[in-house]
This record gives sequence, structure tokens and C-alpha cells, in this order.
Amino acid sequence: MKKLWEGSNAFKQNSHLKTYCNWLKEHHGLQFDDYQDLWAWSIDNTEPFWESIWNYFEVKSYAPYTRVLSSYNMPGCKWFEGATLNYAEHIFRQSKPGETAIFFSNESGKQLEISWEELEKKVASMATYFKSLGVAKGDCVVAYLPNVPEATIAFLAANALGAIWSSTSPDFGTESVVNRFAQIKPKVLIAVDGYSYNGKPYDKTETVKQIVSSLPTLEQVIVLPYLNDKAIDSLSDEYIDINAIFNMDADKLQFQPVDFNHPIWVLYSSGTTGLPKAIVHSHGGILLEHYKYMAFHNDTHEGERYFWFTTTGWMMWNFLQSALLMGASIVLYDGSPTYPKFDSLWSFSDDLGINHFGTSAPYLVANMKKQLNIKVQHNLSSVRSISSTGAPLPAEAFDYVYNNIKTDVWLCSMAGGTDVCTAFVGGTPLYAVHSGEIQCRALGVSLFALDDMGNPVEDDLGEMVIDKPMPSMPIYFWNDTDQARYKASYFEDYPGKWRHGDFIKINSKTRGLVIYGRSDATLNRHGIRIGTSEIYRAVNKIKAVEDALIINLELEGGKHYMPLFVKLKDGVSLTEDIKQDINSQLKSDYSPRHVPDDIIVVDDIPYTISGKKMEAPVKKILLKMPIEKSINIDAMRNPESVRFFIEFAETI
Repeated sequence: MKKLWEGSNAFKQNSHLKTYCNWLKEHHGLQFDDYQDLWAWSIDNTEPFWESIWNYFEVKSYAPYTRVLSSYNMPGCKWFEGATLNYAEHIFRQSKPGETAIFFSNESGKQLEISWEELEKKVASMATYFKSLGVAKGDCVVAYLPNVPEATIAFLAANALGAIWSSTSPDFGTESVVNRFAQIKPKVLIAVDGYSYNGKPYDKTETVKQIVSSLPTLEQVIVLPYLNDKAIDSLSDEYIDINAIFNMDADKLQFQPVDFNHPIWVLYSSGTTGLPKAIVHSHGGILLEHYKYMAFHNDTHEGERYFWFTTTGWMMWNFLQSALLMGASIVLYDGSPTYPKFDSLWSFSDDLGINHFGTSAPYLVANMKKQLNIKVQHNLSSVRSISSTGAPLPAEAFDYVYNNIKTDVWLCSMAGGTDVCTAFVGGTPLYAVHSGEIQCRALGVSLFALDDMGNPVEDDLGEMVIDKPMPSMPIYFWNDTDQARYKASYFEDYPGKWRHGDFIKINSKTRGLVIYGRSDATLNRHGIRIGTSEIYRAVNKIKAVEDALIINLELEGGKHYMPLFVKLKDGVSLTEDIKQDINSQLKSDYSPRHVPDDIIVVDDIPYTISGKKMEAPVKKILLKMPIEKSINIDAMRNPESVRFFIEFAETI
């Protein structure tokens, strides 16, 4: 495996992770030869490890905990019982007079800086208003907002009161929003009047009215006039403009201590085949996990600028907020990443001096497909890490980052999920970056690749399984009687162990990992398991192809049918030469088993709103399962793309 980068000795010595190792030696007499030894200790000593995180970050609790962990049973274990704390309070411990807490910009060119003092003042105003409505510990506050400072402010205000937060982005349709929020019976909604994307305005006032009419538990609606300053006039007189709240007299910001295991927020599964699962995380579990990950795996330092391109409907928005825990500034961007120019985000990074640049794997692949030479066109001198998630990052994209974006950058490919609001696997400043590999298993994550017999394997494809609890695992799913959906989601295949649904391979030499795609959309060709990402990795090399989707159907009589659906670049038609190029690339890179039975042109590839290829739902459609049981159209970014597959299924 080709080594692409390794941090200098100074980079390693100045890292939070090295400081933590020194702290463990000083306070506990522990010494480790390398990261692998530290990781092994963290999973073999679950309770001492997480207690060390508590002590290292000096977590403030209003009551002592009685024990670190009630049991190792998953699900059902309790962490740090007895402790009471507040997440937002730990954010504002980092408040620095005169310094910027939030940088914001959007595709229209609006720019804004919010100081720590202004942030605290606005959070106090919002919290005071929430209290006037009777919002208290355990109530739900929801937001239908773009990635704007007001979303962060409202979250911190709700959190300070011990209320439960939940958000979706305004690109979600009415039904999709209601399917999420109606489950948790919210008391307050903060909604936007509209937004712009790719230079086009989207008025959402009618959608807001429909959402409100479908949420009978709402006691107040707060409006952010974003597209139109007078938006409140076209809505109800009973709604309030968010700016009026910020101009009200406010109490001093105070923090309501809550139980460690009290809900902090509700996130949602993509809901591609049914009602989205409402996933509830704990106040303390998220606090500890995000301290650990931000410090040791992202190496985020005080005063740095931390950016992630996300919407409020993706868990990375929640994750992004925790950079404030480290005393860093968070950088928010609203709009299309490729408007007005394809390299707009890199220009944005230049303008703001971003230190940590977070994005999705498809965005980096799109840059690669466009053959953009970013390092020639942009400075990027401030950027010391580029993080990628949302899909496996192919080796070619690793190479592209170092050849065309920046040669001396720490590329942190990571993978986790909404389920835990963090990454199971990601970066470490102590290891080199190798092409195509995620660097390490995160501290405290007892993760292994298991073969068909349930035995741990290295250097072979295996099922990703976590066999010990993590504090940020869900405390429950909302309205999930006897935890039936929770158990069915993760614990049916390996009782007592979390099966995440990905195929991985662990490199015994580098200790890095490669994710090969979802195991529930597995390509099983003549007994050989193929990860979908292998197919995409090879097809990405074909310049004529913009995007692709691979499906393998197990048919009657032991037959298989594996079509490859391709979206071609504008002006390109599928020729026999292009088909031959694709098949040759798959044979050359992998094996004849990777060659599809058919290559079929489509106008678009189906994606969820959060940017996941919809392999499993399309497979169900092609197997002629009822549409209503196969796919949730309202959870899609591009629902019109499904029609082709519905019609194509009839030809199989």
C-alpha cells in the first residue's frame, strides 16, 4: 500500500493525542509503543479508558457518578450513572472575549462573523424566549433551517435548558419533515422562509404552513426571514420573527444540569424504505465521544477554524458543532458546493483561512472527475487536514488529493454513521496515510472484521462488528416498544454485538482499513462477496462516466443478474468502446466476476437527501417488491430518477 503522507515529528509531538499519551504516563503509569497499542488498551479497558476521557477533559458534573458502566450488554447498558451535566455549558467554557466563534457565508456571497460574546448573548435571548413558552427539560425543539448561525444558536439555547433538539434542512419535502418531527411531538419549531441553491431561490413558506398544520403539538413557530426580509408577513400573525427575539431583554445564560443519559438530540435514519428511525443520543455520551474524536482523531486546536460542508439534516452538522468544545471556530456554509464555480468551496477556504476542511467523498471524487488542479488555482496554506466521509473514498481520490489539491495535508478519511453521530474509524496524527486506506480504528471502538463463521479476520473481507459498548450508541429509538427496532437494526445477526452493515478489510501491516460498501447491498457472485465500492473505484477511472450504480439480483434457480447503471457525462453516448473500457478496467483491477451482465445508461442515479446511493432500495424495486415497501420517495434528493428503475424492473 503506497504511503502518501506522514506527519513531521513536530506535527506528532504537538498533537492532542501525544499530549494525552503523556498524561496517561504521568497520571496512570501507562506507556504505549504506538497507536495500535493505545487502541488495544482502550478496548481492553473500556471503563478505565472512558473514565480517563472524563478526567482528561475535566468534565464538569453537578453530581458524582456511581460507576462508569452498568454492564457490557448491548443494548441496555448505562454510562456514568448519577452524573449530571450540560453539553452547552462545556461549549461556553471555551468563550474567548473578542474572538470569533462562528464564521458564516453562503453562495450569494453573504459573510458574517459572530463573536463569542454575541453568540452567548443570542443564545441567552433564545433560551429566555423558550422559557417564556414553558420549554423545559425533556421538551422537543425542532428546526427546519439551512446551515446558518441561527441553527447553532437555537440548538445551544434548547440544550442549555435541557430540551431535546432535532433538525432537518429545507431541501426536505413536507412529508419527509413530518415523518420525522411528528414522531417526537415538538413544542417549538424554528423555520426558514426559503433558501437559494445553485443560484435558484426556493420559497418554502407553503411547506412551512403544511408542516405546522401536521404538527398539532406545536405551541409556537419562530421564523427566520432568509430569502425575504418580509417573510413573516406571508405567514401567520401568531408566528414570531427570530430577530425580534434577539432584540428582547434576556436573562443571563444559565445551564440546566441533566442526567448523563438524558437525550441531547434526535437524529433520523434515511427512511428509504419506511418511516425513518428516530435515533436518540445521550447528553453525556455525545460530550465524551466528541471530545475524544475532535481532539485525538481530528486534532482540532484552540483558535483554529473548523469547516464541514453539511446541511442541518446530516449528522455531520451535529458533529461540526462540537469543534466549539475545543475552542475552535466553526465555519458554516449554506448553498451549493459548486456554485457559482465548481471550485467555490476551495475559494471559500482561501478567503477564511480554514484549518480543517471537511467534505464528502463524492465531492472529492467529483473534483477528480473534473480534473481540477486545485493546488495551482488556490493557496490552501492554512489547511492542515482534509476530512472525508459519507461514502468510501477510492484510492484514486486519495492520490488526487495529494497530486492536485495539497501535497502536505493530512487526509482523514472516516466512517461512522448517524447511529452513533461519530466515526468508528478515522484519522490518527501518529500514523502515515496510505492510498485508499482509513488510518485506524478510533479509540474505545472495539471493532473487528468477522468472516462468515463469526471469527475475526485481517487482510480478508469481513463484516464490520463492534463488540463492546460506546457512550454515543443510541440510548433508544423514539417510540420503540421494548427496543424492538433498535435490536433489529444492529443486534440480530450477532447477538450482543453491533453489526453496522459494512464490509471492511483490516490491513495487518499498516493497521489501516478499507470499506467495501454496504453488506446489505452485497454483490454475491458465484459465492464470492464483492463490495460495491470496488466496482465504483474501477468505473471512476472511466472518463466518460459521471456516476454509477451496481446491483446484483439473486434470481430463481440459482441464477444471478448484475446490471451496472451508468450516468454519462453531458454529450457522451454509450458506445461499445466505452463498454469495453469499463469491463476491461474491472477485469484488470479486480476479476472477471466484477464484470457486469449489462451496462445500462440512466439519466440519474438515485440518492437519499443525505447523499447516499440507494443500492438496497433499487435492488428491491428490481426484485419487483411493492414500491411502497421498497423506497420512500420523500427521502430522496432526486425522486424522478426512480421512474427508470420501476419501468426497467418490468423487463427483467
